Amino acid sequence: MVSQVIDSMRENAEIFVGEFECQKKAIQLLNEFSIPGGLLPLDNIVEIGIVRSEGFIWLRQKRKKDHYFEQISRSVSFAAEITAFIEPRRMKKVTGVKAKELLLWIGVSEMLVDNSNSGNVQFKTHSGISRSFPVSAFVN
Repeated sequence: MVSQVIDSMRENAEIFVGEFECQKKAIQLLNEFSIPGGLLPLDNIVEIGIVRSEGFIWLRQKRKKDHYFEQISRSVSFAAEITAFIEPRRMKKVTGVKAKELLLWIGVSEMLVDNSNSGNVQFKTHSGISRSFPVSAFVN
């Protein structure tokens, strides 16, 4: 399903391939949209694309990646394909990202970087659960 969405967006997209080029572009895009670089995996990306007119972005990795964020004591799983609609300080309709809450893996649907002095990132799930964590936990 995700691959079909990506394929349908390719015609109007800026597409970058190759691990070094993709890592560089991912960092540039996250900075451009004021999103901390540690929110997404950046070490094994083979393709990144953005359709600026839609705000649609995707990452394709070599394989699924699990990551443990020590500062917030949370495990996050990143699928081989991740998609989202990106705008300043926000990624919504996210696919391919799950966080472990107690014993369950819950899909993350939105990430919002707080614009206030609190410096938090708020994560929302499809089921309405939300959690906030300090931005410092996601800085590379």
